[in-house]
Amino acid sequence: MDRVLKSARSSGSLNLSNRSLRELPNEVYQNLDGVGDDEKWWEAVELQKLILAHNNLEILKEDMRNLSMLTVLNVSHNKLSCLPAAIGELALLKSLDVSFNSITNIPEEIGSATSLVKLDCSKNLLKELPCSLGKCVDLSELKASNNCITKLPDELVSCTKLIKFDVEGNKLIMLSENMLMSWTRLTELNAARNLLTSIPDSIGALSQLIRLDFHQNKISSIPPSIMGCSSLAEFYMGTNLLSSLPAEIGSLSRLGTLDLHSNQLKEYPVEACKLQLSVLDLSNNSLSGLPPEIGTMTTLRKLLLTGNPLRSLRSSLVCGPTPTLLKYLRSRLSSNEEESTTTPTKDDQIAMATRVSLSSKELNLNGLGLTCVPPAVWETDEVVKVNLSRNSIEELPNELSTCSSIQVLVLSGNKIKEWPGAVLSSLPNLFCLKLDNNPLAPIPSTGLEALNKLEILDLSCNTSSLPEPSILSSLSQLQELYLRRMQLGQFPSGLLCLRRLRILNLSQNSIVSIPQEIKELAYLTELDLSDNNITALPPELGLLEPSLQVLKLDGNPLRSIRRTILDRGTKAILKYLKDKLPDQ
Repeated sequence: MDRVLKSARSSGSLNLSNRSLRELPNEVYQNLDGVGDDEKWWEAVELQKLILAHNNLEILKEDMRNLSMLTVLNVSHNKLSCLPAAIGELALLKSLDVSFNSITNIPEEIGSATSLVKLDCSKNLLKELPCSLGKCVDLSELKASNNCITKLPDELVSCTKLIKFDVEGNKLIMLSENMLMSWTRLTELNAARNLLTSIPDSIGALSQLIRLDFHQNKISSIPPSIMGCSSLAEFYMGTNLLSSLPAEIGSLSRLGTLDLHSNQLKEYPVEACKLQLSVLDLSNNSLSGLPPEIGTMTTLRKLLLTGNPLRSLRSSLVCGPTPTLLKYLRSRLSSNEEESTTTPTKDDQIAMATRVSLSSKELNLNGLGLTCVPPAVWETDEVVKVNLSRNSIEELPNELSTCSSIQVLVLSGNKIKEWPGAVLSSLPNLFCLKLDNNPLAPIPSTGLEALNKLEILDLSCNTSSLPEPSILSSLSQLQELYLRRMQLGQFPSGLLCLRRLRILNLSQNSIVSIPQEIKELAYLTELDLSDNNITALPPELGLLEPSLQVLKLDGNPLRSIRRTILDRGTKAILKYLKDKLPDQ
């Protein structure tokens, strides 16, 4: 013990986890008083990080106030029944983990620990949270799952910096409208396994929300305001009392997983068939039929329908492969729905798009079968968005170079072969470029250097465009990168320099491994690795758990992770990987 304490006086960090401690040695409370004759007292530092997890501690003394420089305190997995009031005197404390104890209440004094950023009080015996938590205005992560909490203090409305909020497994009967209205930075909300009967209308204010879990409550409806959750990728509403879905749910363009199992749904709305889902669980509902438009949801990998009184579908279809079911549903679409009754002429559509661009600053010539862009459309040089996707354009028009205000350029699904470097270099404000599904030749080694403001890039389905993946490293501002179906055999090394990356899609390639350096992409919120040849994942990927909300792995021959863990989703996978890391 003396050796460990001596080391702590030089490093400022003390780890006494897994030592079967029944009480904390007094020497810890009096850290610097124990400086020995053989130590240089002037080099000793105050304790800043104290890890006491997985012991048998029953009490922490009020002497905790002596550790005034403490920023991290972890006393999880002990036998504590209370916390000392002195916890509030730790003015620099940023992270407090008291999970997996027997604590019945958290002292109101905690409100004086105003530097607190993360608080985990999960798996205790709490019936309420202290009102004073509202004074911890820098709080970004609050976990209070698996307690007996019946109501949240109104004062939490002041915690406007909250990013993660987890109250799963409590006895909450409602969530406050005002609370959600003030938590506009929230990316993860977990209120599963409570007694909630409704979702507040203010849920629509959470435009940055990525994961929303309300499973196993008593909720009877989803408010139309859900359409405001424009970043939502995972939505869990299983085991509730839903009898219908709002049409507005079809507006959630980034939703990948929708779990509606074990409800009372009688129909699935046609509007929701616009979703780009990977997983849709409708099992154990009251569906007697399905709209044939579900067949157009070609991104679906898993459609679960068992436990429904479906009369219009054979059981072999319901229980069979999802692609077969989707193909059957598509065949039932009437020709009237597939063909437009009145189609304006191409010239009319071009003229209309040109007129609209004068006021909207957006030029949309999507899907007109153009081989070139008529010069007449460039009536204004103030356009900020140009959409030329789904045409047969081989070269970009020179007129595009004069539109220096362009910020978004969509060229998807054309016949562009040569990298349009000259035009792109004349667009200094360009931050979004989509060139997917073109027969692009290799991008020149300096082809991306002029795009120093680019934040979004899609090169998917251009198998020859990246001769040297390291050329991507020059895009230092990049936040979203899509490289689907590029025939990549390995993880592009240049990506590891893109430290601002939030969304990375490498699906449908032939990548066999992921480098452990991926942990450096600390801002990553979505990572799609589906349909590759990956057999194992590096444990370091688990270190992205605070930010990574969506991890897609379907279609890989993963042997190192059990199917039960994979089926539980992103959080479970990241926790499993993180637990495999050796103790630091």
